[in-house]
Amino acid sequence: MDLFEYQARDIFEKHGVPVLGGVVATTPDEARAGAEQLLGPDGGVVVVKAQVKVGGRGKAGGVKLARSADEAREKAEEILGMDIKGHTVHRVMIAAGAKIAQEFYFSLLLDRAERRYLAMCSVEGGMEIEELAVERPEALARVAVDPRVGIDQAKADEIVEAAGFPTKTSPEVSAKVADAIQKLWLVYRDEDATLVEVNPLVLTEDGEIVALDGKVTLDGNAEFRHADHAELEDAAAADPLEARAKEKDLNYVKLDGEVGIIGNGAGLVMSTLDVVAYAGEKHGGVKPANFLDIGGGASAEVMAAGLDIILTDPQVKSVFVNVFGGITACDAVANGIVAALEILGDEASKPLVVRLDGNNVVEGRRILAEAGHPLVTLADTMDGGADKAAELANAAA
Repeated sequence: MDLFEYQARDIFEKHGVPVLGGVVATTPDEARAGAEQLLGPDGGVVVVKAQVKVGGRGKAGGVKLARSADEAREKAEEILGMDIKGHTVHRVMIAAGAKIAQEFYFSLLLDRAERRYLAMCSVEGGMEIEELAVERPEALARVAVDPRVGIDQAKADEIVEAAGFPTKTSPEVSAKVADAIQKLWLVYRDEDATLVEVNPLVLTEDGEIVALDGKVTLDGNAEFRHADHAELEDAAAADPLEARAKEKDLNYVKLDGEVGIIGNGAGLVMSTLDVVAYAGEKHGGVKPANFLDIGGGASAEVMAAGLDIILTDPQVKSVFVNVFGGITACDAVANGIVAALEILGDEASKPLVVRLDGNNVVEGRRILAEAGHPLVTLADTMDGGADKAAELANAAA
């Protein structure tokens, strides 16, 4: 789950990461009130920042300075309702301004390939980090982090040194950056995150280190340890089909194609997406409509829940069920499909192409053949099934 910037800011503050004041507003008047609160009697500057889960807000006009409460209201009115890379702005954060002396970059993420964490740090923050990584990779330090140890003082010092802080800033600043990095590690560890990023992490003119922006991604597999994380979900922006699938404990991701996909095992489902996309090139350019992994259980209830989700997607024109029988044998899958179609009744109205292979495949195919459901077409191979599903989807488009 990706968080909004204001949510990341609140989590940073919870773990002692230095941040500036911030107020969330959903209307221009709320923005004015928030700016008044932050500016106080001495005045100053606030920043009105669009809250969307996508980068490039500044270039899109979603980040504006305001020097009064009335100006903050005007800027919020301009930003609210904007479309930024397909994301509509429903709220803004009014953030206290800062006198910036220097901008840095820090992130901590999960390195799946190496089965460890990776810290990245640079004394050149505030810019597109992807551009820096390509154009001047030597300016972005990459330091491996052992999950069993995390980021202690020694590791924080190693990261700071690798990024070049001792030569480009004072030792006092380096020490403060190392301290902030250790606190950001606490965010990563204690909140079960897969990404914590700060761009920029700034040095202010009065010598303080502050996280001016934040990006946090939380691991959904760990939500059982964090009841409070449910409050962070953006229910209004959630895809309704994905929300329904989550309620039924289905591993489902909505895509933008026309061929619904059901498989058992994430690897097989990913391969099926590729095969369907390739087959679709010959049939009007149709594409996969979803990722749905039913895992090891293919009971009638699980299959019915999966088919119900997919068949109620108006974009879906056909469904490809691609199952390799292992622990769950093909005859159990076949019985699940037959029972699921009975449960759904008239709600099942789109053609299904079913490819079974593996444990008890002969019996599984026999069960489906004898059932003779008019919507079901059997396929002998994965490529053949993908081709048939793409053909049917194109014909129904």
